[in-house]
Amino acid sequence: MKTTYIRLSLASALLLGIYSCKKGEATADYNAGAEADSATIIVSDSISSAATMSVKDKQFIKTANVNMEVKDVYEATISIEKSVQELGGFVTHSDLKSNVISEDTYNTSDKEAMLIKKYQSENTMQVRVPTAKLGELLTLINDKKLFLNSRSINAEDVTSGIKYAELEGKRIKKTEENIDKLKINKDKVSMSNENMAEANQQQLANMDVTDNLKYSTVDIYIKEPKVRVATIAITNTKSIDDEYKFDFVYGAKSAFVKGFYLIQKIAVGLITIWPIILIGAVIFYVVRKRKPAKKQQPTNEI
Repeated sequence: MKTTYIRLSLASALLLGIYSCKKGEATADYNAGAEADSATIIVSDSISSAATMSVKDKQFIKTANVNMEVKDVYEATISIEKSVQELGGFVTHSDLKSNVISEDTYNTSDKEAMLIKKYQSENTMQVRVPTAKLGELLTLINDKKLFLNSRSINAEDVTSGIKYAELEGKRIKKTEENIDKLKINKDKVSMSNENMAEANQQQLANMDVTDNLKYSTVDIYIKEPKVRVATIAITNTKSIDDEYKFDFVYGAKSAFVKGFYLIQKIAVGLITIWPIILIGAVIFYVVRKRKPAKKQQPTNEI
């Protein structure tokens, strides 16, 4: 049941105790944001009304997703990040990278060469901006596009979830009061711990929804439509390799030294197996000594 309560409660900005006393203040803040949204509608009609929508007695969690092509990814990234900061938001993720399509080296002289890279730049960003400024941010982003691949804006109505979160807070508080009336025993401690854990989960859910109501999340993907070329001056490594590829004098000297070391290793190896050599010599001597001498065949005189 606890999981069901937590899932159903798309929690509100306020806890039970704070909710009742600050409900009017939260509504006033939201209405102020709605007025700013309305102003944005007048400024630009190119942004979906979902970004600036305001309905009486309704609260929305707004998100957006933009996929577009720009002239210069790096320049657009810096501009968007600056705009987000000026609007009171912040960047939560930015992954700018250049995908290399090909890479070739061309020698221009004995010592110099040119590295030619063909690449496309892209950036995946996630930013959070005050909900009242969402329409303004989308307008600023739209000004950077060469071609808009896709844009989606979502306004999720969480009014009923907020009301349910308030009721859940009251239920949890009532349960706490009932538990306090019980006699102290193991069951009471267990029930109290479970109720406190549920209250903490409810509070965490409330904090998340409060944050999502205050700040809208915008996912942005930008890329350059054409392949770009970078030319980088480098050293001609092939000529250097050819120059130092082989040195006869050094090679001969190195071979002589290696041969000398080989002789040393062989000598050390023979010294190491001297017992085997000694035993072999003794066996050879004994066998040779025991071997009967060949009898001389008599020669017939004619």
